[in-house]
Amino acid sequence: MSVLGNIWKIKELRSRILFTMGLVFICRMVAFVPTPGVDASALRDMIAGMQRTAGGGFMGMFDLFSGGALSQVAVGTLSIWPYISASIIIQLMTAIIPALERMAREGETGRQKLNQTTRYLTLALCLVQSFAIARGLESAGSMGGGHGQIVEIPGWPFRILTMLTMTSATMLLMWLGEQITARGIGNGTSVIIMINICSRLPAALIQGGSLFISTGGVAARFNIFYLIFLLLLAFFVFAGTIALTQGLRRIPIHTARRTVGARVTGGQSTYMPLRVNYTGVMPIIFAGPILGALGWLLRQVNVNWLKWLKAIGISLSHQTDWLFLTIYSLSILFFSFFWVATQFNAVQIADDLKRSGGYVPGIRPGLPTAEFLDLTMTRVTLIGAVGLVIIAVLPGILQTRLEVPRLLAGFLGGTSLLIIVGVALDTMRQIESYLVMRNYDGFLKHGRLRGRR
Repeated sequence: MSVLGNIWKIKELRSRILFTMGLVFICRMVAFVPTPGVDASALRDMIAGMQRTAGGGFMGMFDLFSGGALSQVAVGTLSIWPYISASIIIQLMTAIIPALERMAREGETGRQKLNQTTRYLTLALCLVQSFAIARGLESAGSMGGGHGQIVEIPGWPFRILTMLTMTSATMLLMWLGEQITARGIGNGTSVIIMINICSRLPAALIQGGSLFISTGGVAARFNIFYLIFLLLLAFFVFAGTIALTQGLRRIPIHTARRTVGARVTGGQSTYMPLRVNYTGVMPIIFAGPILGALGWLLRQVNVNWLKWLKAIGISLSHQTDWLFLTIYSLSILFFSFFWVATQFNAVQIADDLKRSGGYVPGIRPGLPTAEFLDLTMTRVTLIGAVGLVIIAVLPGILQTRLEVPRLLAGFLGGTSLLIIVGVALDTMRQIESYLVMRNYDGFLKHGRLRGRR
């Protein structure tokens, strides 16, 4: 409580927090403004029906990340995800296309050009995805199931209006995220995603609480010991996720002493931090949609002698099926090493060290240093990838083995937990830096947050 009191004593920090809270409020309002021309009740009935079928896992995850905007049929259904997709595409293309790589090396000017390119790509993705959503809403009424006509007046006027409203909402969220980054606390895009996810937490807790409370003469499904077990499990899962996020492999770096005129430089010892979870949530983000698309394609197979492919597609559509969990785990392992291979350039790091006069003790500069860094990063990535697999498959195991509701299980593992922990730690680091800079105690009396140095 004393730390929270110190936060409000610093005028700049107080202003940044209030500014962030104000923009977050606006972002949440976007998730409640309805899309014109859509019957919200009919769409909610359809989503509820799909969540009990093969597509329920993907629909539930998308609704969770949009902060309930999908089930509300809001203009913010796309949320900030087109911007994130565009950022990932540009980041991957930078490692492949020489022109983008040169642009990234131009300093602040190059970063501004890449950011502008990302915005244009975001606009294009918004138009394509919003058009696909409009067409999907128009055709959803003909799927049957008693959901009724979702779009009141189908046609091009509805499609254009949906494209304009959803694209405008996403571009507004992108701009608000940039303002939070520049004038608020934390990374704006990440903060918006975390708030969207946390907005579903009350509903998840209500679902979980219903398992332990007797209502309407119906006895509770589980007793108090089961609740204590879930609380202990949640504690250890959160602790493990924090350890995975904060884990570092420190490579010692020494710099040679050099004399430039009358000034002596170098001769210092520091370290290069290699993050255990270098990839973040990227492998899970890649693996989930790809398996979902693969399952949908295999389910379309109607050839008799290829029925086994259709059976595989059905299994991949259920996120609690053992086949899905197995392939999902292998995909996360693959994409973990793929992301590190495209983003971690050991040769460039070794060359930069050599030019600056730095070296790893016991390792020759140049190619031997690059090989050492590459081998070390491979081992560290294996540990981080295994940790990601455990966190990613945990919700499916909790649903099948412990009968935990799907929404609540999503907060005990998977992408949601990684995003919440990562964004919360990053925001705490920034607040901690303001407190320490003005000689106030931080959040931790013993130990320190990564980045405090």
